[in-house]
Amino acid sequence: MTVYHYHIPVMLEPCIEGLNIDPNGVYVDLTFGGGGHSKEILKRLEQGHLYGFDQDADAEANVPDDPRFTFIQANFRDFKKYLRLYGVLKVDGILADLGISSHQIDEPTRGFSTRFEGELDMRMSAAMSVSAKDVLNTYDESHLHKIFGIYGEIKNAKTLAQAVVAQRALSPFTTTESFKSLLRRYAPRGKEFKYFAQVFQALRIEVNDEMGALEDMLLQTIEVLKPGGRLVVMSYHSLEDRLVKNFLNKGKFQGEVEKDFYGNLIRPLEPLTRKALVAGSDEIQNNNRARSAKLRIAKKL
Repeated sequence: MTVYHYHIPVMLEPCIEGLNIDPNGVYVDLTFGGGGHSKEILKRLEQGHLYGFDQDADAEANVPDDPRFTFIQANFRDFKKYLRLYGVLKVDGILADLGISSHQIDEPTRGFSTRFEGELDMRMSAAMSVSAKDVLNTYDESHLHKIFGIYGEIKNAKTLAQAVVAQRALSPFTTTESFKSLLRRYAPRGKEFKYFAQVFQALRIEVNDEMGALEDMLLQTIEVLKPGGRLVVMSYHSLEDRLVKNFLNKGKFQGEVEKDFYGNLIRPLEPLTRKALVAGSDEIQNNNRARSAKLRIAKKL
């Protein structure tokens, strides 16, 4: 079986400390990837058990040979359903390291990276039906405008959406380079790489319905966590972090937090981090992925 290169786990110790591991407890790593966080959790388990989820089939190559570990190839938006198939109704802790892995970025055929020529795919799982190529070649202008503006947070989203529709009428987009040749005409001078990254991020989020999956997952954590159980979530861009922050603080994604008759907050989780934790300068120097990471921790009330 091929072993793929995955990123160094970001803020490993704070993540593990945040879980407050009971050696005999049940834990879930919703983003198994290269197994870095999972292996550290297993070191602290005795009679406990760890369930690792990843929708990318490549991650299975990293599964440890350990009877205390179960790998489940599935999108984390369905994790409650899959845990029930294993007879697990409640767990002591849940970890989610959001975003994309180094393996996925560094594999040209996946189409995630702005650095390589490859097919415009960007699917985190081959089971998904819509690719980045489909989005660019079939979505209408208003939908593209929304994706580039909201998910990519680029300022000329409307202009870019118009350009995509005009260009594809002449020649459909098929590869990352065919799309980048258009982006070069609209990227701010001197900030081309950042612009490419933002647009590719927007496409990746749309293709994989990342925000919808994140909402589904977070809502399920309330049902699955035991009272006192920990939720540890690490995000890498403002859209994810805002969603996680609102959910941990309010128990919902929008609106104000609800209060009871006496003015007490009504929420299922208690944030244990007033502000998001960030990586130290030494870690950022050794692991560039840590630069944008924000870690939030909460416990079930």
